[in-house]
Parts: sequence; C-alpha cells; structure tokens
Amino acid sequence: MEYGLNKEVIQYLEDSFEETLQLIEDLCRISAPSGYEDKRAAFICEWFSKLGVNSVHIDEAKNVLVEFDCSNSNDIILFTAHTDTVFPDLDELPFSRDEEYLYAPGVGDDTTCLAILMIVFKYCILNNLTPNCNVLFAANSCEEGLGNLKGIKQIMNTYGDRIREVYTFDGQYVAVVNKCVGSHRYKITVETEGGHSFRDFGNNNAIALLSKLICKLYKCEVPVIDESITTYNVGIIEGGTSVNTIAQKASVLYEYRSDTVECLASMKEFFENTISKFLENNKCTISVEEIGIRPCGNLKDDSILRNMTQKAIAVSEKYSGLKCYETSGSTDCNIPMSLGVPAICMGSYLGHGEHTREEKVRIDSILVGLKITAEMVLGYFD
Repeated sequence: MEYGLNKEVIQYLEDSFEETLQLIEDLCRISAPSGYEDKRAAFICEWFSKLGVNSVHIDEAKNVLVEFDCSNSNDIILFTAHTDTVFPDLDELPFSRDEEYLYAPGVGDDTTCLAILMIVFKYCILNNLTPNCNVLFAANSCEEGLGNLKGIKQIMNTYGDRIREVYTFDGQYVAVVNKCVGSHRYKITVETEGGHSFRDFGNNNAIALLSKLICKLYKCEVPVIDESITTYNVGIIEGGTSVNTIAQKASVLYEYRSDTVECLASMKEFFENTISKFLENNKCTISVEEIGIRPCGNLKDDSILRNMTQKAIAVSEKYSGLKCYETSGSTDCNIPMSLGVPAICMGSYLGHGEHTREEKVRIDSILVGLKITAEMVLGYFD
C-alpha cells in the first residue's frame, strides 16, 4: 500500500539527521562479529527501553525484537536489519568522518541500515502510531558468513507461518534483492602418512593431495538453467607443520552458490562425486564437514513478491532519483523465501568498500535512506 510522507514525517526525519549520524557512530564502535553480537544487542535493547517500549527483548539467538500487536496475529510484517559484521574484532572498532563520508568497518553493511530503521521506528513509538496489520521489528544476528543466518532462522522458527512478508534492509538503495542465492559451504580435510622431507621423500603429502583435489573441483562446468548464475570458490587453505616436514594434514574451505535450486543440486552431486572418485584413486583419508547451508527460495506464487519489489523500486527511485534494479543475492531473505514467505532486501544508503576496513558511507545519502525506509515502514501504520 502507498503511504507518501507528509510534512510532519519529513520534518521529523530532517530533525533526526544528526541523531541518526550519532547512532550510526555509536553502533559502529561496538564490535559485533557473527555470534558475538551481545554488546550491540544490549545497546539496541536499552535504546528502545529508554523510549518506553516494554515489549523489547533479546531472544536466544541474540535478536532484538519489538512487537507491534503481534501477540495473537497470523498476519505479521517483519522489518529487519542485521547487527553482525564480517570483522572478527572484539575490541572497539575505529570510526571517523569528514564532510562527505562516514568511515568504519561495517558502517554500511549493515550498521547504517540498522540505525535508519531504528530512527524510523522511533517515530512510530513517539507518535503512538497503530499498525494497520501486525508489525515486528528485528535487529537480527548472524547474517554474515559462517553466522549461517542463525538469527533469521530463529525468528522464522518462533513466529512460523504467522509472518506473511519480510523486508530486510541491507545494502545500497540502488538495488532490490528478490531472488535468493543459496550456498553450501564445507571444510575439506585431507590426511595421509607424511614424514621427514629428506628421509621419507616420496611419501604422500597432504598439501600436494589437497592441491590436486582443488584442481579437480575447479574443473567443474557450472550448470546453467535459463538465466541462472552458479559459482564456486576456495576461500582458505591451511596445513602442514614445517618446511622440512611432509605434511600429514591439510584443509580447505570451499563453497558453491547458485540462485536456482536445480543448479545447487547439480553442484552438490558434482562435489560428492569428485570427493568419492578422488578417494578411489589416492592414498589418503578425506573428511568433509558441512559448515554452512543457505537455501534458495521456494515460492509457489510470486505475485506478492512482485508487488513488494515494485513498491521498493518505486520508493527508492522516488527519493534517490537513481535507477534501482532487481538482483539476486545471499541475504536474510533466504530463510523466509525457502519457507515460501515472500521477502525482499533493499538498501538505505550509498557507499563504497563493503566488507573492507576502508568501508565508507556517503553522508548525503542518509536522509534519502531515511525517507525510503520511512515510506516502506509507515505504509503499515495508520
């Protein structure tokens, strides 16, 4: 449904601009690796408590939740942004700004989106707005990497089929993710006899065997169905003892991704067959540990998703003046979409350097993001 921001809302957003910048800074300085979001979650929970919100709480997965008339509803709209970052730091993270940019690891992904969503919901709280359906706010955990979407999984487990639509805010406002990229991630470990590099020369070397296996995996011809996109990657390799030791053990982190269920299944079959054949032809043992599974979407009817996408694109273009396009991605949407619940991921800033320590967000994009987010949220309030 359309809302259209009135003068009162626009004035609130403009008046809240500096507060938003300060909130972004406060959140950025609190380290939050996946699985260690405790301090950031506590900060957010206290922030809502100071606004007089009695329903705010932190669940067992470290999600911060605020319910708006959700107690007996089977008609919940979820708005969420994730709290975790890709950075392992447990100490305070650096933050700086100049006239054009905010700088910090994780400032864009996903701290700016989270802060903006909080400021918009603050407007709803201060003005005692009543939702015209049932609305759930979530600052969710474990979206990044090996967090494996634990936070959104917990939310969907708690509320189940009571949730009818999901809007997650993550990224820049020039794109809307409405197609899920699923992924399978593994730790592959090769072990063999090893030995002394001189006396036992000729014994099998786990590093050499693992390298050989990687080459086999990289001979994969990715499946293609219509306009599907499928990829694979070796991200980390480790092993060995010393320069004069024939390695007994070596490991690699490997993943494959696809935005199509059938292609993901084909990659799984290739992977399992490659491991099996390698074992038959080489003297070693191989262990495969599944370290992360992100499912693709599984919608039976995409009409609601199409309406959600069209609105998000229209609202983003309305306030930014920039073209907003549809794309595929691996986000918190993967979980609801795999359960048949329509979900889109949209952004609320412009910036550069995502997933690097040099990440930065354009200050002049933040008011635009506030307006985009406000129109998407307030359309569900009277």
